[in-house]
Amino acid sequence: MSEDTFLPLSREDFMRLLKMDGTGIFHSVILLIAFVAVSEGRVVKVPVGPLVHVEGQAVSIRCNVSDYQGPRDQDFDWSMIQAGDKSVPLVSTLGDNFMDPTVKDRVNSGDIGYKKLGDDSVELRFKKVRATDSGVYRCSTPSTDSVISGNYQADVELKVAVSEGRVVKVPVGPLVHVEGQAVSIRCNVSDYQGPRDQDFDWSMIQAGDKSVQLVSTFDDNFTDPTVRDRVNSGDIGYKKLGNDSVELRFKKVRATDSGVYRCSTPSTDSVISGNYQADVELKVAVSEGRVVKVPVGPLVHVEGQAVSIRCNVSDYQGHREQDFDWSMIQANDKSVPLVSTLGDGFTDQTVKDRVNSGDIGYKKLGDDSVELRFKKVRATDSGVYRCSTPSTDSVISGNYQADVELKVIGDSLKVSPAIPKSAVSEGESVELQCNTIRSFTEHTFLSVSWSLRRAGPGPVEDILTFGPDDKIKVGSNYTQRYADGGLLLDLRGGGFYGLVLKRAKPADQAEYVCVAQEWVRQGEEGRRWRKILEKSEEMGKVTVTPTDLQLKLTLTASVNPQSSGEPTELLCQVLDLLHLQDGRLAVTWSYSANTPGDVSQKKITIASLNEEGALIPGGEYRPRLDSGEIAVTRKESNVFALRLLQTLDEDMGSYSCAVSTWMPVRQAGWEKAKEVQSTPVSVQWTPQTPVLRVAAHRVREASTGGSTFEMTCQVTGQNLRNPGYTVLIRFEETSGGKSRKVLSLSQDSVLQSEEWSEPSRVDSVVLEKTGQLEYRFRLYGVQVTDRGFYYCDVTAWTRDQKQDWVKAVSAESNKIEIAFVHTGPVFNISIHSEAKNVLPGETVQMKCIISILDASPNTGDVSFDVRWFQGSGWAVDNGGVLPLVSMDRWGVVKKSSNDSSLERTGRHTFVLSLHKTQDRDAGEYHCSATPWLLSPATGAWSREKDLTSAPTFLSVQTQLWESLKMPVGYGVFAAVIAGVLSVLLGLAVAHCCFSRNPMHTPRPRNKLMDLEMD
Repeated sequence: MSEDTFLPLSREDFMRLLKMDGTGIFHSVILLIAFVAVSEGRVVKVPVGPLVHVEGQAVSIRCNVSDYQGPRDQDFDWSMIQAGDKSVPLVSTLGDNFMDPTVKDRVNSGDIGYKKLGDDSVELRFKKVRATDSGVYRCSTPSTDSVISGNYQADVELKVAVSEGRVVKVPVGPLVHVEGQAVSIRCNVSDYQGPRDQDFDWSMIQAGDKSVQLVSTFDDNFTDPTVRDRVNSGDIGYKKLGNDSVELRFKKVRATDSGVYRCSTPSTDSVISGNYQADVELKVAVSEGRVVKVPVGPLVHVEGQAVSIRCNVSDYQGHREQDFDWSMIQANDKSVPLVSTLGDGFTDQTVKDRVNSGDIGYKKLGDDSVELRFKKVRATDSGVYRCSTPSTDSVISGNYQADVELKVIGDSLKVSPAIPKSAVSEGESVELQCNTIRSFTEHTFLSVSWSLRRAGPGPVEDILTFGPDDKIKVGSNYTQRYADGGLLLDLRGGGFYGLVLKRAKPADQAEYVCVAQEWVRQGEEGRRWRKILEKSEEMGKVTVTPTDLQLKLTLTASVNPQSSGEPTELLCQVLDLLHLQDGRLAVTWSYSANTPGDVSQKKITIASLNEEGALIPGGEYRPRLDSGEIAVTRKESNVFALRLLQTLDEDMGSYSCAVSTWMPVRQAGWEKAKEVQSTPVSVQWTPQTPVLRVAAHRVREASTGGSTFEMTCQVTGQNLRNPGYTVLIRFEETSGGKSRKVLSLSQDSVLQSEEWSEPSRVDSVVLEKTGQLEYRFRLYGVQVTDRGFYYCDVTAWTRDQKQDWVKAVSAESNKIEIAFVHTGPVFNISIHSEAKNVLPGETVQMKCIISILDASPNTGDVSFDVRWFQGSGWAVDNGGVLPLVSMDRWGVVKKSSNDSSLERTGRHTFVLSLHKTQDRDAGEYHCSATPWLLSPATGAWSREKDLTSAPTFLSVQTQLWESLKMPVGYGVFAAVIAGVLSVLLGLAVAHCCFSRNPMHTPRPRNKLMDLEMD
């Protein structure tokens, strides 16, 4: 119910009307007619019939019962009454055994059913009503009254009409508009078949039923040529409002647009049925000249108030800015000029002082409107006021003046409230009496409002208003309380207005105010209410002493953690609970972080159990509640529990619980009655920072290439709960340089090779767990490239409540160095090219020569991986360029270009051949080699450091003819083609245009004839 809902008087309010005598009886009779009649017992009501519906629609019929005794929740039976008053039971709120077997299938399928709307109301529902459902339906209520009184059943007739096909509808005409207005005419279609989205045609019907087509939703060529310009300009158009509705629109309607308009819909039905078009008449009236308007009178105001009367002019000619004259019309139509927009000379001498002082004046609101203003209106100002406009029209047409009556009444409204009882106990009634009187010098209406203001200068909150139209308007916060009978209006007559607040609550403690307002009806037929006077009086302060619902709270930690990861359980126990009766308890758990000093921390809601027992998680704690890490339960009727399965360091802080009591209200709702906050309990321990230390020891030293290196890492951990360790072996060529991962062992003992990039030496590195906290790393066949520093990078892990690993702390060991002296040969690399400038298409060879110093190993004791690159050597070192061609130490060649080859022509010579050189082959070339030595002692290959040669540059030259032959060839070819085309064109023109001379007489070709002589 909104705050503007108007409610009738209750039965209790009416009974108070009868407790009057004297003049109050007259007002009681008036109120009796306006509001309620005394009920003589139970009242069962259904809607006034007959109820008419179309077959296939969803139908609901409501039934209410009032003025009954016994349980609040009432039961209902629905039956269909057939001929001879025979009853067919349909549904009952008491059980399924009530229904007749003939309707059992429809009830079970849900086609017929009911819905309880409250304790005292129910609806009979048809999902799809049938034509055979037409008849009389009876709603009955079993008696729960101590004495049989009133009516216990009510009948209503239902008529189900069979749909007769498509229905096209337009508004009922004629539609009357004024020329120049925007006009829209709506058209709807229903009960159709086919596509949901329907199309529409609009036409204008002229004499002889001749049709002028206007617009169509599916055919742009539908428009008649006579109106096409108006349609294209948007002066005539349409707008689809939905699948089944459209509007014909005129931007500015003309007088010639008067006529009958037809809305048609093309058929999409399987059978032609119903109406497919509908007509409506439009009448466009031509403005008849100037119109001067003032408000509809009489205008009633109170003496001493500021008053303004507005005047507007429209449909005029001439200047946009119009002038106005205001006069007061006295007896015998005598005019007293007041003010004019044309100048001060208009004012009458009798009112000149008031005009000069500003007590009477005017204000222009626009070119076509003005206001006559009184600063403080007097009783003598009552009369008729005329607003006139001088003519600026070429032809006198319309009205040039308008009159309105002003009535000024005295201020006779008086408000004298009775001081209410200053202190009441919770549950008692608060009586608010407000005496209001006024003199009936004019037909005014009275309204009385009660409101309150709580502690401080806060806003006033409306409770209830009676009048001015003899209706009750309840404040938004009191709608439910009024419906529950918690507010009673006491109208005794004689200016006495009383309001009783039943069952006072602590929230009713406030300062109460009584407000009386005087109203008049204004506008055409008095449709609009206007307030002319308002007076308010303070009634006094009311204190409400709480008496019910007592309870205490104790919050204890039944399980208190001593370190991170341990469980926590808090118990919130309700003690000394009194007067709960049918109420319920709800709990809210909150957390706030501990802060030093007196700095207060914001409370964060963990979760709540509402009065229905439903869990409502707090925003920040929702994931942990959903996963079960935190549980909120109710162990007993008065004991609530909060349990953290694994308490984290960030969970340290203060915890509190708030228990609220909820009381049942009407319409199956609950209302909070009281809330008590517990004393906070601190969950705190001294955090123990996890500590991890790792020490590396050399077990076996690699003194020469090919020997074995071995080291161990001893792990020591503190303040770690059931830890697991991951061990990662790292390598640095120089101490503090860039590190490289070698091998790792996870906390689940999974061994993984990291950045050990030599496939042939995968088995040469080993990492194993040799003790509870000891790990051993072993490197077989140490090579020159393996020299550097090795150390262990260890990470400790602990398990969370999901038994997943969580990282705790990491540490690195000291570094162990492999630093044996290399006594092998020294290698050198150089590059030699036979030709550095070549022509396209030639073959070029470049040699990569490797020399050995300080040793002369036998053949087979040394081997090389050789790679040739085209491009910058810096990119090669950074791994950014792939080799052009390569040969490994086993003689396997890999290349990225088919025009290159690599062969070993000598013991230490590798030749790169570039075949059919082209422009893209020009550039810088260099070679790179990796020596491999075979150890005579172990028979293992060891890798030496990579060697990179100096670069050499290759240039590919292009000869002049090579650069010109293609352009010259294309030019000659184009010239030949152009010449041939020119000759052919000339022959064609000569043959067509000059083949015959019109002045030439052809010579005969007859042969000579022999002359015959006689």
